[in-house]
Amino acid sequence: MQEKKEEDLQRALNKASEAGIDEVGRGAIFGPVFSAVVVLTEKNKFILKQFGVTDSKKLTPKKRKLLLPKILLLSSDYGIGQSSAREIDKLGIRVATELSMIRALKKLKKKPTELIVDGPLLLRPWKETQKNIVSGDSKFISIASASIVAKVSRDNLMVSLERKYSGYSIFKNKGYGTREHLSLIKKNGITKLHRKSFLKKSNLI
Repeated sequence: MQEKKEEDLQRALNKASEAGIDEVGRGAIFGPVFSAVVVLTEKNKFILKQFGVTDSKKLTPKKRKLLLPKILLLSSDYGIGQSSAREIDKLGIRVATELSMIRALKKLKKKPTELIVDGPLLLRPWKETQKNIVSGDSKFISIASASIVAKVSRDNLMVSLERKYSGYSIFKNKGYGTREHLSLIKKNGITKLHRKSFLKKSNLI
């Protein structure tokens, strides 16, 4: 009888799942906004927590890179989506971010029954059940995992774009509007991957 209870518990832990979604690069001035969704069983959430999965902002780049393959291996499902600088300029950052999230969700093999969204804003195009969690990446392992997947994916793209768009220190600033990055734009001009709508606010164009 005890063995049956343990078997049932194991089955429940393997079956129950949590789908968390997060974005990265929302406040950058260069390049796309990235989103990732990660689906985890209760058992694998616990394992990833033991490995040190938490809000990507609290981890070093090295630690994030080490955790990425573990997350992908232990996830039941995951998806990555992005929205370009051009789309951000045309649609506005909120709509473009939602677009990147929907693109990530479309890559899942199966629609999640409930989606846990990081932050206070509803994912308006998603008509299924969703829950908004402020600072969700420090409260839910699925959101923390999604934030790591999105962050490492975007950072890897920034590293490769550094070769094409040298002279803007993209490898170092990851597309964010640091003082150095803004002064390099004044010196070298705006590229097609810079978000013109953001730079207007900085009076750079």
